[in-house]
Amino acid sequence: MDLQIRELGEADFGRWNACVERAPDATFFHLAGWKRVLERAFGHPTHYLYAEREGRVEGILPLARVRSLLFGDMLVSTPFCVYGGIVAENDEAAAGLRQAACDLADRLRVDSLELRNLQPSGLDWPTKSLYVTFRKQIDPDPEVNLKAIPRKQRAMVRKGIKAGLQSEHDDGWRRLYRVYSESVRNLGTPVFPQRLFQVLREEFGDACEVLMVTHEGRDIAGVMSFYFRDQVLPYYGGSIALARALKGNDFMYWELMRRSGERGIRLFDYGRSKEGTGSYSFKKNWGFTPEPLYYENYLVEADTIPEINPMNPKYQLFIRAWKRLPLPVANTVGPLLARSLG
Repeated sequence: MDLQIRELGEADFGRWNACVERAPDATFFHLAGWKRVLERAFGHPTHYLYAEREGRVEGILPLARVRSLLFGDMLVSTPFCVYGGIVAENDEAAAGLRQAACDLADRLRVDSLELRNLQPSGLDWPTKSLYVTFRKQIDPDPEVNLKAIPRKQRAMVRKGIKAGLQSEHDDGWRRLYRVYSESVRNLGTPVFPQRLFQVLREEFGDACEVLMVTHEGRDIAGVMSFYFRDQVLPYYGGSIALARALKGNDFMYWELMRRSGERGIRLFDYGRSKEGTGSYSFKKNWGFTPEPLYYENYLVEADTIPEINPMNPKYQLFIRAWKRLPLPVANTVGPLLARSLG
């Protein structure tokens, strides 16, 4: 039978995820649950395409449209996710999905179509080379992992331990949101809506965990992590000002690494950072090697790749002003802007 390109419906989530489980290059962000997350948390229209032959899903491509007056109109695989792009069992399925995505982008007349690939496709599409990812194998033995951390960073972890910091899992998301929202305000970034964290916990269950760090009973840092196969991906993390002096972030990521290794996780994925930023340097200090990400773009209405990121000079005045906002104001206005920062 001929290959058919179809759009995902609720009844086919199981077959979609079965394709994800079979594909060695698939990621947590390819799971069908993200379709509901993007729709429920942000209200963005989704177009989850899959290639099917004789009832078997041979390839997938998750897409969502993010449109705003401030930041333009983009079709992305996948917005609010660091990875995305085509996952296919054969070249025919990959080519069919790519063509269907280009046809959809043309029909919608978006500015651009962006595929967030871990590996280059080999096609001559304009590529955004701003981002890298940091991933490293970890050991079941905490002592092995601790010794693998470079000396200066290991000293930061030990300072957090000596400060009496404690870590604990939290079954909710509100404690995390309180420290996370303060942290991103201080960085000059609009905060995501609380509903995102609620929906992520509801959608992914045990594959989405929150780890909190406390000092004398007070929450000072927290991180929401995703678990996929033998991988852990710390994703939404933040801390209050006190955590800096107590080395709360250093302690938090060490505790996540320690706990993950002991439960059988073998890959610690620190995720995406922009070159030249503080988070980039922080991750390198842990002994992680940056790996380039290949964000490839098919331009439709735009002449160049859209540069919607804090490194763009035209956003610097906004960032400085945002840092000075009272936290209640930032938490009220922020989600209205953040939904367009996919």
